[in-house]
Amino acid sequence: MTTFIIGLALFLGTHSIAIFAPGLRRSLIERLGEGGYKGLYAIVSLVGFLVLIWGYGDAKAATPVLYTPPTGLSHLALLLMLPVFPLLLSTYLPGRIKAAVKHPMLTAVKTWGLAHLLSNGALADVLLFGGFLAWAVLDRISIKRRGTTVTPAAGSIVNDIIAVVAGLGLYVAFIFGLHQWLFGVAPIASMAR
Repeated sequence: MTTFIIGLALFLGTHSIAIFAPGLRRSLIERLGEGGYKGLYAIVSLVGFLVLIWGYGDAKAATPVLYTPPTGLSHLALLLMLPVFPLLLSTYLPGRIKAAVKHPMLTAVKTWGLAHLLSNGALADVLLFGGFLAWAVLDRISIKRRGTTVTPAAGSIVNDIIAVVAGLGLYVAFIFGLHQWLFGVAPIASMAR
């Protein structure tokens, strides 16, 4: 569990610098330059992510179950997951979705976290999905308070179509095998408990 918590803290910690220590970010950029800061940020994030994945696997096997969600919540989780990949892709494909949602990645992370909390009740799950959900909520609040919300220029409707079609394709791929292959859990089979 310790490895998992260290990984989670490293990954979410690096992504929380702008929330809790914006001065640190500025001073690091001044000392290291923009490229140096981004390189350091990427390395620490990647190390945190890898430690998180490794630690989660170990923690998941030995963690207590805090709650057992009813099957209906797993159905709701599947429904909530529908917009996650299109939102995530629209972050990088500017269009009307990105303009309307403003922060589609944060919305995707919040939705992903909530959906997984509805269908997973082990301590490791609550820490992982709850941690990401809390981070996304805090980051959105922080962006609003800092006044850094930028209304993106209207992008192409073609980008929206690509985001939706590719996102739904990813959703189907995850439901019918990719989630099982990557994480060892089949989302639909887990509802038959």
